[in-house]
Amino acid sequence: MFGVVERALRSTAAEVLTWSMEATLVAMLAEHLNRKPEQKNSEARSWTASLPLLAKDLQEVGLGQVEMLLEFRLPVTSARADVVLSGVDPRTGEDSYVVVELKQWSQAELAYNSDRIVRASGLPDEQTHPIDQVRGYCKYLAQYVEVLHGRPEAVHGVAYLHNATENSISTLRARQPDRLGRMFTADGREDFLRFLTSKLAPAPGAMAAERLLASPIRPRSNLLTFAASALHSATEYSLLDQQQIAYQRVLDQVRLSHEQDQKSVVIITGGPGSGKSLIAVTLLSELHSEGKQVRHATGSQSFTESLRKYPAKGSTQLKGLFQYYRTFADYRRNQLDVLICDEAHRIRAVSTNRFTKKEKRTGRPQIDELIAAAKVPVFLLDEHQVVRPGEVGTFDEIYSHATRAGYPVHTVALDGLFRCGGSAEYDEWVRRLLGLRIGGPTKWVGDSSFEVRVAESPQQLQDFLRAKNDSGEVARITAGYCWPWSDPKPNDSLVDDVRIDSWSMPWNLKSDRAVNGVPSKLFWATDPAGFDQVGCIYTAQGFEYEWAGVIIGPDLVIRNGSFVSVRDGSQDKPMKSKNLFDDDFDRLTRNIYKVLLTRAMRGVVIYSTDPETQQFLTDLVP
Repeated sequence: MFGVVERALRSTAAEVLTWSMEATLVAMLAEHLNRKPEQKNSEARSWTASLPLLAKDLQEVGLGQVEMLLEFRLPVTSARADVVLSGVDPRTGEDSYVVVELKQWSQAELAYNSDRIVRASGLPDEQTHPIDQVRGYCKYLAQYVEVLHGRPEAVHGVAYLHNATENSISTLRARQPDRLGRMFTADGREDFLRFLTSKLAPAPGAMAAERLLASPIRPRSNLLTFAASALHSATEYSLLDQQQIAYQRVLDQVRLSHEQDQKSVVIITGGPGSGKSLIAVTLLSELHSEGKQVRHATGSQSFTESLRKYPAKGSTQLKGLFQYYRTFADYRRNQLDVLICDEAHRIRAVSTNRFTKKEKRTGRPQIDELIAAAKVPVFLLDEHQVVRPGEVGTFDEIYSHATRAGYPVHTVALDGLFRCGGSAEYDEWVRRLLGLRIGGPTKWVGDSSFEVRVAESPQQLQDFLRAKNDSGEVARITAGYCWPWSDPKPNDSLVDDVRIDSWSMPWNLKSDRAVNGVPSKLFWATDPAGFDQVGCIYTAQGFEYEWAGVIIGPDLVIRNGSFVSVRDGSQDKPMKSKNLFDDDFDRLTRNIYKVLLTRAMRGVVIYSTDPETQQFLTDLVP
């Protein structure tokens, strides 16, 4: 098992009403979420307006003893449901749970040419249809919470638009309800109350809440396992919130490209673990099953070859779905229906290299080649993962190329986190540590869903992670490229290049082929034998594992309370090039460590070779 559900703020209807009357409701929830209790922000206004209203409704129909789990965090993600009502099924006497999404919308309508994307009054961004939003939460809980596994009938979902009328949201009714997703407005309040009493008995819900909160969590499939399942058979996987919008936006544009012969570009942005590759693989599976001409592309040899080796195993056709960016230089215009450019921050200025024949060196931008190859090119990227000189996959570059060509561009920003235990706090801590967010480094205050440690030595780091790896929790050690990278010895054994005082380990293989049981560089992150070598940015980017060890080398050190980059500390030839400006070296170095520090699902162990940096980190992490 993976862990237990992080506790929500537990209450009953009476407690919520008391907190509301005493004006402490916002403070209670802010403390639970480890935030400042600001009364004027939109979240606080929502709590104040919606939660007491739901509490009154519960009391009115005799459900005052039902447990209200407020701001319920879904396991291994930063997504939260507004309320999970926990109680007793009036028919069976079994535990019963109702996930409630409370919407203050007074008016909403379906977005143009979509039945699952909504525009709500007063909100600048597009929203997931409330039925799909709560349905996604219910599916996710049933999939990962052990106590609910095999008991789908125990979970129900409802969106309550308590400020809206049927007329003001009439187009939303095109979306059909089911057990996991229903929608009620102020006009349908009596129906909403009848729904609640049909799923919850007028009895204490404390034990049901306790069983839900204490339940072990089923491990989340890694991307390669999920991709294999999705490509070979129908797979149920719950995309949440902005992930749903991104997925549906692409499908809508694919439909329009056929109905109206309309070419368009979709750009999806998001940080590490926000679900970009999950969306990419889900789209690939769906579109391929529909018979569309679709390809998945990256600029990463390790990532692409891993997708070919594991998910596409045994099928030449499936292996052909996974390609490299450079492949599309020779494609005809709109040869594909959809081109899914995963890890689009890896896009290079041009596809040609020193091995390209002279007559094929056109100088054409790689972005233009990718846009031209499909009716709907899709780009998924994180600008903080641009880590090499010559990579140009930024939002502005892609947007500029598309608009200059006259194509409409649709953008979706992902805001969830499905790695690092779903800890938004850790993601923010890393950004501030590396100077990628204003405010400077802060102390790590802890998060029950993700563990952060600073090792006293590289040996301690290795020993801790080896114990995790030996117990079945995949662990990997990575480092900045700050040591030479040798070829194997004549007997094919590896050289212990990464040396820190008396401790040493070898880098992963340079070769694409395994040697003496040591995995090739392509599969260092996925082969069990990869633990015995140190990986770097070239082999770690794009992958995730449960535990990460990160050795910060002499290329990034703390001076006067903040990190500074040191070019002489790097052994990476492209990074030491005289053609690379100091500012670019600094930006790329910080991005490299951002990637290395955000590969883990359960925890990270950090060590720095620089004494001042090591002491600084030790002071930050209790």
